[in-house]
Amino acid sequence: MNYQVGISTATLYPMLTEQALLELCKRRVECVEIFINAPCELEKKFLRELKSMIDEYGVKVRSIHPFTCELESMILFTHYPRRFNDAIEYYKRFFDAAAYLGAELFVLHGNNVRNNYPFESYVKRFAKLNDVSKEFGVTVAQENVARCTGGDLGFLVGMKQQLGDDVKFILDTKQAIRKGQNPYDFVEELGDSIVHVHISDYDEVSDCKLVGTGKLDYPKFMDKLLAKGFGGSVVLELYNKGYRSLDELYQNYDYIKSVRDK
Repeated sequence: MNYQVGISTATLYPMLTEQALLELCKRRVECVEIFINAPCELEKKFLRELKSMIDEYGVKVRSIHPFTCELESMILFTHYPRRFNDAIEYYKRFFDAAAYLGAELFVLHGNNVRNNYPFESYVKRFAKLNDVSKEFGVTVAQENVARCTGGDLGFLVGMKQQLGDDVKFILDTKQAIRKGQNPYDFVEELGDSIVHVHISDYDEVSDCKLVGTGKLDYPKFMDKLLAKGFGGSVVLELYNKGYRSLDELYQNYDYIKSVRDK
């Protein structure tokens, strides 16, 4: 087994987080990304409920995605230092939750392109956040979100040049397409710094389709990733309008797994 295959709970949104996780657990999905959707979902009582599920079904939690991703320009990549310091303290709750659930990765969207924030300052803030996460045994991984500065491949290459092995990336294929960039270019330039993939397919009509139903040659894509040393996780992340039924979703998950296990 070279990498893990799973589904994000966000794919079942707006189903409640615990219900989405239970649904994926009952279907014996190999690994999951858990999208934390509200502050109360960081409370220990709630997290114990989630951990009970994953322990019972033997499901691996690979990553945690915060609901605060839309606020990161304001609270992390802000020119007001006090707000950043307070945000660091709040994000410790996410890192603690990730550690408790056994997740190695924390998903970061980062700075919105509308927020004028210098690259060098961004790198320093990212490094600080990652240093704090490491105290919990968790790695902050930068995602290529189209509406954020990190959606541009050149920006991510710059981060890698500055931080070396201290920066890891999440490649989201639909976000690359949405930005007008080729997912293969991310693989070529970022190589084994990619530790997690949000996978979906695309065509001329939609940038978020079931894998194998669009223009992405998924087996070829994975061969390229593996040739670069990829050994992380691939999770199916669709919007709820991207599939017609849960059975269709799980069939697509089975297809993704079959490509790995061939």
